[in-house]
Amino acid sequence: MNDEQRDQTPAEPAAEAPDAAPVPTGPEPEPIRFFGTTWVNHDGGYGPRRVGMAVAALVVAVAGALLLRLSYEGLEIGNVGPFLSISVVVLFAIASSIAFAKTWDSFGRRQAPSSDETALKGLKAIGFIGSLIAYFLRCFVEAPGEKLRRAEYERATADFARRRSSRTGNPAARRPKRKK
Repeated sequence: MNDEQRDQTPAEPAAEAPDAAPVPTGPEPEPIRFFGTTWVNHDGGYGPRRVGMAVAALVVAVAGALLLRLSYEGLEIGNVGPFLSISVVVLFAIASSIAFAKTWDSFGRRQAPSSDETALKGLKAIGFIGSLIAYFLRCFVEAPGEKLRRAEYERATADFARRRSSRTGNPAARRPKRKK
């Protein structure tokens, strides 16, 4: 860069003072998969997203059921016998019902980090149709997990407002705290 080019470049804006504290605006809502943070105010295409996700979950569940049907027909063609054929159907039915129940419960409460959910991941993968049906049904009521996240967000917002509210009275005139 020569001297002429250096003289023609605009001056850079002054950087903010490093000791300036950022002004807290409150807690941020936790995004929900496929919905982002549109669940907070039900804006940004929230309604069409719910309808779209319900339809998508139903379509994928039907496609999965057709895939399982083809697998069952493959067992029939392979002539594996009635015991194995019935066992496969019962296995998928039980796995789907457990996956439905666990997925439905996960919309209402947080799972503990050391819970049995990690042990049930394989079972939930086998019973994926149950999880998809739970997701489909929950989309009729709300975005899956919205009620839980809304309660947490409102609690965090109330705590933030309580911490940020101004004090009343003279703090020096208060009685000293009692020792326990």
